[in-house]
Order: sequence, then C-alpha cells, then structure tokens
Amino acid sequence: MSDWVRDSEFNDSTDWVLGIDGGGTKTVCLVMDETGTIAGRGEAGPSNYQTIGLPAAGESISQAIASAVKNLPGVAIAGIGVGLAGVGRPADVQVVQGLVTGLYQESPLPICWKLHSEGVVVTHDCAIALVGGTRSASGVAIVAGTGSIAYGCNPQGESKRAGGWGYRFGDEGSGYQIAIAGLKAAARSHDGRGPKTLLPDFFLNYLNLNQLEDLIEVIYRRGWGVTEIAALSPLVDRAAAAGDAIAIQILDDAAAELALMTETVASALFTPDQAFEVVTIGGVWRSVCHLGDRLGESLRAQFPAVQVISPRHEPAYGAGLLALERLGKGVLSR
Repeated sequence: MSDWVRDSEFNDSTDWVLGIDGGGTKTVCLVMDETGTIAGRGEAGPSNYQTIGLPAAGESISQAIASAVKNLPGVAIAGIGVGLAGVGRPADVQVVQGLVTGLYQESPLPICWKLHSEGVVVTHDCAIALVGGTRSASGVAIVAGTGSIAYGCNPQGESKRAGGWGYRFGDEGSGYQIAIAGLKAAARSHDGRGPKTLLPDFFLNYLNLNQLEDLIEVIYRRGWGVTEIAALSPLVDRAAAAGDAIAIQILDDAAAELALMTETVASALFTPDQAFEVVTIGGVWRSVCHLGDRLGESLRAQFPAVQVISPRHEPAYGAGLLALERLGKGVLSR
C-alpha cells in the first residue's frame, strides 16, 4: 500500500477524496490525496443496505468516514468513491447516490465539502476490488472467500461477470462450498458410504468434538450460517496438504470452477494474445496447496500473456482511485 501522509504534511488547501468499501461484515474508509497517498483510515460496521437496510448502512458509512478523518479536521473533500456489496443494478446505484448526497448535505462530519458533481462514483464491490487489486482500469478479479465471483473490465470499458449467484445455487469454488464438500466427504467416510479420508479427524480436532455425530449439534442446533461453515474450509486445505486424496479432489474441483469463471470473463473481454492481470481476492487463495498457481497454469493455456497477482491494494483504495480518475487525475493505467 502507498506510504501514509505524515501529520506535518497535511495541507488544508489540498483536494482529497474518500474511498469507501462497504460489505456485509464491515465498512472501510480511506482518505487519499491526489497522488493516491493515504492520510487516514477508518472502519465501522456492515453497510450492505440490501441486508441491513438503508439507515443502518448510512450510519456505518458515516462512522467509517468520521473515524478516517478524525485527525484531519476540516479536510477538503473533492470526491467520493463508494463500492458496496449488493449494488448490482442501476436502481441500486441511484439509492446509494442518494445516501451519499445525504452525507454531505445533512451529516455533521468535520469535513469541508468541495464535492464536484463528477467526483462522486457509486459502484459495486467487485469493481473497486479489481481497481484496488490491479491499480488499473482493466483486468479480471476472481473473488473466492465465503462466496465467489469473477468480474472484469477491458481497456474499452466493457465489463463482464460470472458467478456470484449465492450459496444456494452458486458460489462454486468458495470457502463455503469447499467446507460443505469436506463435511459431506467426512460423513460418507464415517458411514462407510465413501472412501476413507482424514477429514473426520480434522473436523473433530478443530471443533473439539468426541464423535462425528456431534457435528449435527454444532451446525444445526447452534444455527451455523454460511460464514461459520465457510470458516471450516482451511481444514480441507490442510488435509489436502497432508496428502488426503479426497481433500485434494475437493480442491481440484474448486480450482477448476474458479478457473472456469475467470476464463469465462476473460474470454468475453480479451483476445488470447492480450496481456492482462488477474487478481486473486479472498481467503481461499491463501491455500497452502497453492490454488493461485493452479489458476495461472490453467489460464496460460488460453491466455499466454496473463499474469496472476495478489492484490496491490485493498478495495477501499480502489474506490478512492475511481474518484480521483473521475476528477481527471489520471491515476489508473489502462
């Protein structure tokens, strides 16, 4: 990430932008100058208005901004970039634009608002993840965390997405689906309906259970949701690293699904001879079994010049870069 501005370097005459990343778990706000240097950072609660409602989302965003500017009283904000989970349709963009308008017209934040009309950017979380991850206006982001989705944009401004259908009939290759496949394999092995695997022992040890049947109490009676179940996916990764054939197959299947998503997006946006970057985002890519390497091998068969990278910056930074780009600062490569 870029170096931070020191307190002694803060200049009230500078135009600054806010980069905001709002998800289902937390909201992050960065204060950035015209070069992309960070002066402040704040966090607050979730701001996916589709799940928590518009007033609560607005409160989280306001709190994140207040935290980010607490050491920069009177900072002159010329632009805002906002990327929120759940903003997938034009109607959603209009709703969030109204929310942003309320921030600078009604909210008592310690900010000198110098917003230009063109300096407000509202988009979805995948777009800011791509821009932050690549520091570029084009490329592909393949997100594999609790859920999964691929999103890309090419130099002509055309975009494409694949996946992102949620855990009930999508999210292939995600932490949730890896964990579910592991739990199913463990149950089948325990019953004798499937091949032997190390997975039952991994689950028992991690959850401190006496017998596999205790999983019913943990997952069903305690009301575990998608997030809690997805958190078990690293156990499948560890079992695969220990040589367990069933766990290895589960990860192979996940890697194939993630590669398919990425290839689908890339094929719609880039020609085989084009050079572009694919940024891997989310906890699944921290696999000790090097899923990112497998993705790169698969993609290079179709796109020889592709580069698979880890994120250069966090999504909130991408939101700030989009605001700077809209202000004509030209901070993004093409």
